[in-house]
Amino acid sequence: MYQLNLDIAHFLEHYWQKRPLLIKGGFTDFQDPISPDELAGLAMEEVIESRLVTRFNNKWEASHGPFESYDHLGEENWTVLVQACNHWVPEVHELAVPFQFIPGWRFDDVMVSFSTPHGGVGPHIDNYDVFITQGQGKRHWRVGDAKPLGEFAAHAALLHCEPFEAIIDAIMEPGDILYIPPGFPHEGYAIEPSLNFSVGFRAPDAKALISSFADHLIDNDLRTERYGDPDLQPRARHGEIQPHELHRLRELMQQALDDETLFKEWFGTMISEAKHDLDVSPMEPDYSAEEVADLLSQGEPAIKVPGLRSVWFSGESRTCYIDGEAWTLPSEDPAAISLLCDKDIITQADMVELADQAGFLQLLTRLINRGYWFFGD
Repeated sequence: MYQLNLDIAHFLEHYWQKRPLLIKGGFTDFQDPISPDELAGLAMEEVIESRLVTRFNNKWEASHGPFESYDHLGEENWTVLVQACNHWVPEVHELAVPFQFIPGWRFDDVMVSFSTPHGGVGPHIDNYDVFITQGQGKRHWRVGDAKPLGEFAAHAALLHCEPFEAIIDAIMEPGDILYIPPGFPHEGYAIEPSLNFSVGFRAPDAKALISSFADHLIDNDLRTERYGDPDLQPRARHGEIQPHELHRLRELMQQALDDETLFKEWFGTMISEAKHDLDVSPMEPDYSAEEVADLLSQGEPAIKVPGLRSVWFSGESRTCYIDGEAWTLPSEDPAAISLLCDKDIITQADMVELADQAGFLQLLTRLINRGYWFFGD
């Protein structure tokens, strides 16, 4: 288990979404949860999203995996990156646990990169929060202030920004952590063969949210109020849109957003859906609730699949949202909802406070049979 050396309250007040921070020795005696060879192997898998970024003769190139070989690349100037590595390697998932002081619905994934000397992805600006932990090797990082900078395509799949003055200019060593809020330009280049672990937190914008909400209405064939104007008066100017009409249109859209049940159903479904494939293996044959209860009583913990997104709404303790789907308990039970959404491991001892153990076991059994929870390694 990784222990984060950080004053969390001070960090949230002074740095979170405000300014970058270099945390020297953020993890003491840091051990890489994955090796470069293992990472390279993941980038050869069809279902895992990966990229290869190179810069030879000052020319940037980027390509998407899966990759068949790295033998042609040489010893310098390239980086391989694997998205959602936490979905496939439980030890990588453990690296995200110390950052669970940030709401889980904001968590995106753990991206892992391996760079040869001088390898990197170039100067760029991200629209999400990220904690970058240095694994093996050393890497030179520069971070600039959040000021308007031009951006351009250094390659069709690689967006860079203009040069910037650094407010952080440092060499990171194993266990160091660099926090970068959205909008701050940065670049990092390996000094020696290096691993980096990026724990990212999503930040959806209004455009994406509105688009997703509209898709939810359409996909579920949900009825909404239609515009009407029974008080219409004769119009002298046929092409004019009057202020009260624009106001009514905006109200019409707002009414759909103000439907709390509909809004929560959409957001819970959308935010819990995995962006990347999960390592899910449905049970064959299915467990019975009695078998699940027996395993728990024998000391076997139920373990959540790494990367599984599960959320619930404060004040509501019957329905939770797991991997884009609503799951409902037989009755209101805050302890049960918390076990399913806030914990990664469930033991027999955790179930003592449950109001309806039988109902919870039935739901947990369905989740286990779906492959979302499992017993054993």
